Amino acid sequence: MSPRWLLCPLLLSLVTGAMAATGPSPRSCVQEIGQRPAQALATTCRALSPATRPPCNAANSCALMQDEIARSCALFGDGEAAREPGCGPLPSSAEAAAAVVRRYYGALDARDYGTAWQLWGSDGQPGNSYEKFRQDYARTRSVQVTLGQPGPVEGAAGSSYVSIPVTVKARLADGTRQTFSGRYQLRRVNDVNGASAEQRRWHLDSAKLRQQH
Repeated sequence: MSPRWLLCPLLLSLVTGAMAATGPSPRSCVQEIGQRPAQALATTCRALSPATRPPCNAANSCALMQDEIARSCALFGDGEAAREPGCGPLPSSAEAAAAVVRRYYGALDARDYGTAWQLWGSDGQPGNSYEKFRQDYARTRSVQVTLGQPGPVEGAAGSSYVSIPVTVKARLADGTRQTFSGRYQLRRVNDVNGASAEQRRWHLDSAKLRQQH
């Protein structure tokens, strides 16, 4: 996270196996939080996921399993998700949007760039590529985020938007420490006929961060 000014617009594309294979391997959830909590997260993931082969393995990053849980709960919709243990905040809520930002930085901290990339959406950042995205964080050794109070959920042209203030602290490979502040805007398509479950999930839409020191 070395740029002094970051302005990150819109969505992304799926990461291919070849892309995911480049660079250092992501840290496992066991390495991040320990064996027992990681196994508990994997159990919740398997209980909720409708996928035939869900990524609910403690050898994956915590962010990857958390995102599979969020994806599964979004498929249920707010009504059913409220009754499902392990679903957390309602999929359409500002709190669910804030959880996307937490997962994003959790994935970056675990070097799981594929999961972080996909949290922008399915079509990629205009003018960017996964390889460039990964290289931008190659020198980052750790990163943590503190979230402020989410703004109100606002609607426009069939979509909902919410702004999440953040403070980001990063440590680079050479020991340099950086602090950024700003906000992320997240977007989801409203619950209308023809909208897919993926479109109805919160995704990162844009980010505006300024380096403090």
